[in-house]
Amino acid sequence: MNRGRVWLAAAGAAVAAGMTVAGLRRATRGRAGWSRVNFRGTPVSLAGGPGVAAAASLGAAAAAATPRTAAAALAAGVGAGAFGLYDDLVGGRPEHRAKGFHGHLAALRQGRVTSGMTKLLGIGAASLAASALLPRRPGSPGGSVVQTLLGAGVIAGAANLFNLLDLRPGRALKVAALVGTPLAAGPCGGVAAAAVGAALGALPADLAERTMLGDCGANALGAVLGTALAARTGPVGRTAALAMIAGLTAASERISFTQVIAGQPVLRWLDELGRRPGPAPGAGPAAGDQVPPRKG
Repeated sequence: MNRGRVWLAAAGAAVAAGMTVAGLRRATRGRAGWSRVNFRGTPVSLAGGPGVAAAASLGAAAAAATPRTAAAALAAGVGAGAFGLYDDLVGGRPEHRAKGFHGHLAALRQGRVTSGMTKLLGIGAASLAASALLPRRPGSPGGSVVQTLLGAGVIAGAANLFNLLDLRPGRALKVAALVGTPLAAGPCGGVAAAAVGAALGALPADLAERTMLGDCGANALGAVLGTALAARTGPVGRTAALAMIAGLTAASERISFTQVIAGQPVLRWLDELGRRPGPAPGAGPAAGDQVPPRKG
């Protein structure tokens, strides 16, 4: 894919994300369910999520090198975004509340299908469809079923990981730009470039705490980047990526990403870049998500 097309994909997605986020914020202002209180106690609009999901998914489809890759990017991004938005809008209701994966399983055993479980199954199905649509790399070892399952794991795992990263304004968007930029320089670069552009386009409003990604935007952004990664790797590469994603996800159950970042000067500087100063120690929640604790 030529470099000009990659830059065009990034620029187009950035403009689309910025305009869509601003338009959705105006359209949903005052509507029930579209506002959350972030870690600082500031009311923030969920409009950032659908804006990023739409810009990243449509931009990736437009910039994809093949029709099958375009369809895969759409399936991953739109699927993850739609199920994430459903969880954002209804997950706070009493019948949907559960803490963590084990909580959702316990609710299922009680006959309750929570929005979190619906999201989990829905993103899994969308990731499987996306992976099945991706062209198989010529000469890659391993059967098509194995490659498809590994690709689905990478896409779904990336969607979940970005949701876990979305704990502070701008954090998940910055990580998307950092991870997506080298992916944009290689094969299937247009898909990653669109995700990077969408992240950068939504970053100013996110850092200013006017909007936030929520599950919708974080899941969609991760799914599109996961698709870009799966599209350029065979079984070995997908296995390595899945192992890394699984390791980070497992680590998040035991350690706080926020505390790790705070303890590393360079990471702390990057994380806080562009964000207004946080509350003084002891003033408000110290390590809360951008949305209520039900997130994730």
